[in-house]
Amino acid sequence: MLGLVAGLAGCAGGSPTGAVAPATTSAAVAPGAVPGGATAPGGPTPGALPQLPGQTFYVSDRTAAAQQVTALRGQGRTAEADILLRIAARPSSQWLTDQAARGTAEQVSRRAAEADRTPVFVAYNIPHRDCGLYSAGGATDAAAYRSWATGLAEALGDRRAWVVLEPDAVAHTLDACGVKGDAAAERYGLLAFAVQELKKRPQVRVYLDAGNPGWVQDQAALADALRKSGIAAADGFALNVSNFYSTDRGTAYGAQLSARLDGKHFVVDTSRNGNGPLGAEAWCNPPGRALGTPPTTETGQPGVDAFLWIKNPGESDGECGRGEPRAGEFWLPYALGLATAAATGQVDPASS
Repeated sequence: MLGLVAGLAGCAGGSPTGAVAPATTSAAVAPGAVPGGATAPGGPTPGALPQLPGQTFYVSDRTAAAQQVTALRGQGRTAEADILLRIAARPSSQWLTDQAARGTAEQVSRRAAEADRTPVFVAYNIPHRDCGLYSAGGATDAAAYRSWATGLAEALGDRRAWVVLEPDAVAHTLDACGVKGDAAAERYGLLAFAVQELKKRPQVRVYLDAGNPGWVQDQAALADALRKSGIAAADGFALNVSNFYSTDRGTAYGAQLSARLDGKHFVVDTSRNGNGPLGAEAWCNPPGRALGTPPTTETGQPGVDAFLWIKNPGESDGECGRGEPRAGEFWLPYALGLATAAATGQVDPASS
């Protein structure tokens, strides 16, 4: 999904999500790791990547980037491994997309708690997800989604966690997607239910996705849709998920939207916005992009709770017609390009 910026008239970012790909993807599996993130006997200790001092969020050694670093070192490709470590050593999000979500959420949140860090999750299972585009799928119906959301909340228990809720789900009710009328009303109700269930957990923060600065231009309509989706009970909203808009543009757009929502705080995805967007329509694996500001709660911006890497850098937006892997699969050449561009200073100053 989240490459999906503007695939439809105003779509967020393309296959925005960076949804977790099945174990059959091209991402290399680290020695000692088994599908689903479990640890094989004698394998590496979970959380083996360093948790840097002063860092709020959890760095997992089970991300596709971390596994690729291990694989590259095993192949003697140390230069590429060192470049890729610029992604793997930073906190990024764990996408929860299917029935395995409960076990994954419990496992990752426990590891993060042991490391005294906060994990970031993306709940991405709304029915009719991504308007049938690159990240199509989701729960089969409303009842299945409610059960899924309740299970996810229960899995997090009393542990700390931040949850970005359903990228694109609200914005797709306001564009040409076709989620209108009764279908839109059902979606708003499901989102409000998920917010309510997650907020029963005292240490869980919830940010309801609100698209990106290039998508919904009618902020009054967007604010109304967010209110119907339970924003009042959430901690805030998320912007720029899987997109490339500069941090300055994202925070300006967010401040305007916040003013319509009684001052709700927000987070911004800075995972790939180091060079800003290539163009309004270039949402699907656009070339020449760069990593953005590393995840931090020290934003220096009133009302901006964090800059996060919500989209996992290096995971494809979708099969865009140039030989890319499908949405959510790790794509080493693209990951190396993002990291190299950031390291060599090819970054728009306004985005940092």
